[in-house]
Amino acid sequence: MAIRANRPSVQALQPSLIRKLSNTAIGRSDVIPLWFGEPDKPTPQFIRQAAKDALDEGQTYYQPNLGIIELRRALAAYMNGLYEADLCAGNIAVTPSGMTALAIALQCIVAEGDAVVIPSPVWPNLPAAAEILGAETVRVPLRPRCGRWRLDLAELFAACKKHTSALLINSPNNPTGWMLDDAEQQLILDFCRERDLWLIADEVYSRIVYDRVYAPSFIDKVTEDDKYLIVNSFSKSWAMTGWRLGWLTAPKSLIESLEIVSEFNFSCIFAPVQIAGITALQDGEAFIRASTARYRAVLEAVKSAFNELPRVTFPAPQAAFYAFFAVDGVADSYAFAEQVLRECGVGLAPGAAFGPQGEGYLRLCFAADAPLLERALEQMRPLLS
Repeated sequence: MAIRANRPSVQALQPSLIRKLSNTAIGRSDVIPLWFGEPDKPTPQFIRQAAKDALDEGQTYYQPNLGIIELRRALAAYMNGLYEADLCAGNIAVTPSGMTALAIALQCIVAEGDAVVIPSPVWPNLPAAAEILGAETVRVPLRPRCGRWRLDLAELFAACKKHTSALLINSPNNPTGWMLDDAEQQLILDFCRERDLWLIADEVYSRIVYDRVYAPSFIDKVTEDDKYLIVNSFSKSWAMTGWRLGWLTAPKSLIESLEIVSEFNFSCIFAPVQIAGITALQDGEAFIRASTARYRAVLEAVKSAFNELPRVTFPAPQAAFYAFFAVDGVADSYAFAEQVLRECGVGLAPGAAFGPQGEGYLRLCFAADAPLLERALEQMRPLLS
């Protein structure tokens, strides 16, 4: 007899199509893996060294639920420096990954039967984190217009009904690279205030932006009276995906609840990882700028290659490191990604993984060296032409 989870919300979860496809290629050294969203370079040596030093010093004990105070202060200073905000350590909860930050944020504010409204396509973990709690997720489509992805704010607001408790906004967006501007953020915040809705902003890609130093953020618009939670992570900007270190920014009055929920979810985070995070914040600016410059150059090469393929439609990303593109005649993105893997030896993420609004598209992570991407694009050319 098959043993299954008791909770219907867990039973209803579907496996990640990205993981499902990548699992079929385990052990294959001939595959160019562009399906996962992470930088191809290891974490910088100066960050790794900080963790090594802390480990050698014997910093292996339990730590505070909200993170060590030095890291919380460093995070507040980092965001105040970027956004001219007025945050303090009391606004910060450190978490083991941005995903965990999102999960505990939702645990604090979403009840079974609530609705959470989310622009989509979107990373599948975001709606799943709400659905696990028994919430309904309502997807509002991002649409390509004039060569870029756009969100119709009137459509977003109309999707909020009586049982809606929160807007969950991922900007810059995975997988499309879409990004809100400051005026749009202010309109969304004003709407949340008017309707007494929670605003959850996933800003994990806020430093990987191609026309400015950082993406617009809700951080410099919210006040202590607003119902907001801002999710961020060390994973992408500082190439620390495997370290699992993130943080939440929230009103000081909510931090006590986040501390309690943190205790019952993960207790605390390994001290050397947190110390590495402090070093990343203090000394990592040059790395972020160099990485973004490299991604920008590779993005231009991807755009040039796709421009030569009449079957490919590629709305250019404003941020993040993904090419989310459609191929004329492709209706089943998973089947086509399987074909690309089988015939071309390139691993892409099927657009269907990001919700119904992503079907027909494929995601290519271009956080990789130019020669590798050029080889991948050349190997895919016969199927994309």
